Amino acid sequence: MTEPELPRQAVLACFDGSEGSTSAVRWAANEARARGKPLIVVQSFEWAMPLVGPGATSTSAYGEDTVREFAADQLAEVEQEARGLAPRTAVHTTMPDGRPEDTVPKLAEELDPVLVVLGASGRGAVARVLLGSTAAELARTLRHPLVVVRGEPAPEGAPVVVGVDGAGTSERALEFAVDFAERHGVGVRAVHAWSDWPLDVFATAPPGQVGMDHVDNTTQELARKRVEALRGRHAGTPVDWEPVTEPAAGALLDRAEGASLVVVGSHGRGALGRALLGSVSHAVLYHAPCPVAVLRDTHDAHDAHEEDTS
Repeated sequence: MTEPELPRQAVLACFDGSEGSTSAVRWAANEARARGKPLIVVQSFEWAMPLVGPGATSTSAYGEDTVREFAADQLAEVEQEARGLAPRTAVHTTMPDGRPEDTVPKLAEELDPVLVVLGASGRGAVARVLLGSTAAELARTLRHPLVVVRGEPAPEGAPVVVGVDGAGTSERALEFAVDFAERHGVGVRAVHAWSDWPLDVFATAPPGQVGMDHVDNTTQELARKRVEALRGRHAGTPVDWEPVTEPAAGALLDRAEGASLVVVGSHGRGALGRALLGSVSHAVLYHAPCPVAVLRDTHDAHDAHEEDTS
């Protein structure tokens, strides 16, 4: 039987049968409902994956048809749960063969989803490592916004926290954060760590003025136009600007406590900035107590895809 055609511009949720991925599907269903978009739940089918647990050997011990049927039943169950959470949302499922690191980017390129969502961990310690590597790989290669669902549901009115450094990727992250906050009726905390600001901020400072006063003024100048433009388009959403002196990863993780979402760009200015902010996004991705959105620069994501396929 031919699989129905999947819609474009949907919310794409990754599922593997684990508790973490079930939470991700729930989060994605609520977000699809809020956006008025369809939901696609994808379960990548990997044959003969090792099972995790005492006495477990391999899925191959059960026969491929049996394992595939079990996976399909799990997918059908989570589909029904998603329909219950978002009864007016079109919910679709698909179960392509292959690793999620391969199948999810392929689906994303074909369907151009507004968002890709996955859970923070899989089944047991080994699976957590595997799914952790999946999250890192997708964060590195996807040009679409990626949300990794972590922690417990946020309290009502919890703000969105976003890391801002004035670069193009930061602008994309800020736009995503403000748009998300407006949709959910919450505020935004835009956090800028001075230690991650460009060296020319310090190089051009008047003698004796290399300190928070000068850096704060320069930061306001770099970011104000973008922030003000977003405020103009989202007048009902408060956006608080917060320059801090602590390292970026620690600052974002501290403020992630009680947040509804943390949003980070995947790199900063130039090759060195990409490496530095990459470490920040990686730290937040794996340690935040709430869902994390990672936004790649679309050009860099395309370059990474070209490198992987060349």
